[in-house]
Amino acid sequence: MKALVTGVAGFIGSNIARRLLADGHDVVGVDALTDYYDPQIKRSNLQRADNPRFRFVEGDLNTLDLASLLADTEVVFHEAGQPGVRSSWGRDFGRYASDNICATQRLLEEARQSGSLRRFVYASSSSVYGNAERYPTEETDRPQPVSPYGVTKLAAEHLCSLYAHNYGLPTVSLRYFTVYGPGQRPDMAFTRFCRWVHAGSPIQLYGTGEQIRDFTYVDDVVEANLRVGDADTGQVPAGAVYNVAGGSSVSMNEVLELLGTISGKEVRVERSAPVPGDVLRTGGTTDAIRRATGWDPKVGLREGLEEQYRWATSVLA
Repeated sequence: MKALVTGVAGFIGSNIARRLLADGHDVVGVDALTDYYDPQIKRSNLQRADNPRFRFVEGDLNTLDLASLLADTEVVFHEAGQPGVRSSWGRDFGRYASDNICATQRLLEEARQSGSLRRFVYASSSSVYGNAERYPTEETDRPQPVSPYGVTKLAAEHLCSLYAHNYGLPTVSLRYFTVYGPGQRPDMAFTRFCRWVHAGSPIQLYGTGEQIRDFTYVDDVVEANLRVGDADTGQVPAGAVYNVAGGSSVSMNEVLELLGTISGKEVRVERSAPVPGDVLRTGGTTDAIRRATGWDPKVGLREGLEEQYRWATSVLA
């Protein structure tokens, strides 16, 4: 296939691109290389995607010539967006609205005019559920985000559904549950935890640590993207929404205990007040995507965290 990967220099986007290239596909990658975290990390991700079948375009989806980007594209993996729950409050919200909602709408509008496109895969988030009505949460449960970030991810997801229902655009939205693994963003919890434990520094933890998260290893997320990207509309109908969850719902305190076991080091914790927008629990059922594509998570939390700690101690040391 010929694929377009937006946010290609990021954690998940770069892993999707490398997997596509390894499987023999042609990839056009686009990324604005914003400074939400060190752009040099993103450039390093791009270097690992070096391949004759890969073409990189630097730019903002709100201003780029999308028609040329989408020319002959068969599958779009839309991973681009402004991340982060905590920073989505206040004056920075405009950036979230622009990068998560407006950019998605512009890409969808151009995609519907493409004659070659057979799948548009959107990276949504478990943040759309907020404090969900039940656990494990199903895709049909009411979304009720508790952060501006979650609101923008849900708005973009609704846009995907609208373009599917009104124009037949073959979209599918994947609701990721806390993705981790080697290469994870430096602002995310597991990367920070690994760095602090390795350095012998206390871990800075928001809240009591009793918050429960459903952690999903990055390779499993990549596999979910490729499966829905390759599925026809008989398997995955236009406008479909699926949870992508690792099934490892554990508390943050349990994660820290496991990290101590993996590292063989003392884990010291400094606790601070909870942050507005952080939910108490996440956990999603993956029955729907399993029925549609046969996808199941393969990497358990211990195995995945061992891989991330090994990477963190070699790369971040």
